Amino acid sequence: MPRIDAPTVAEHHALRRSALLEAGRTLLANDGPDAVTPKAVGAAAGIARSSVYQYFPSAAELMAAIVEDAFAQANAVLRDALDEADSPTGRLDAYLRTSLALATGHSHSIFDGVDLTTLPGHTLARIDELHREQMEPLLTAIRECGAREPGIAAQLVGGMLSAAARAVQLGADPADAERTLLEAVHHGPVPHPPAAD
Repeated sequence: MPRIDAPTVAEHHALRRSALLEAGRTLLANDGPDAVTPKAVGAAAGIARSSVYQYFPSAAELMAAIVEDAFAQANAVLRDALDEADSPTGRLDAYLRTSLALATGHSHSIFDGVDLTTLPGHTLARIDELHREQMEPLLTAIRECGAREPGIAAQLVGGMLSAAARAVQLGADPADAERTLLEAVHHGPVPHPPAAD
């Protein structure tokens, strides 16, 4: 029986899979999506290429797992931030702050060059499911804040969040983008001027 590096075979496999995903993320961040091959990832993780195929049958499946894992990690960060908030407005603000930080952080930007059309269909369906899971707390917070049309409001707020992330990517100060986003969500992007006396 091959030597294992954990108390159980299942833990050994989980550790190796995790090491491969981490190596894949590092290669993706440093060298782009074309560098994420079973051979390169195996070498970076110290695992033989033939063993990599036990976990990921192709480069596309490997990239798919890296993308899915990143979504799962982001969703966990988002849940933790929301768990600390104690009011609907607090949850909405926590969602916006955390989502903006995630969208503009290094862990998100490494995926900019990934062509999602190269991923397997089941992975695209899973990414869509994870994205809906990520949006659900926003919809819930908006509903709890009393929006008349929570679904429409969530789409509008999501658009503002995307615009704020894009502004940061184009050079805006992250703190200014966050403040402007929160003001826009709570008061509208262009508030009405005070009425003339």
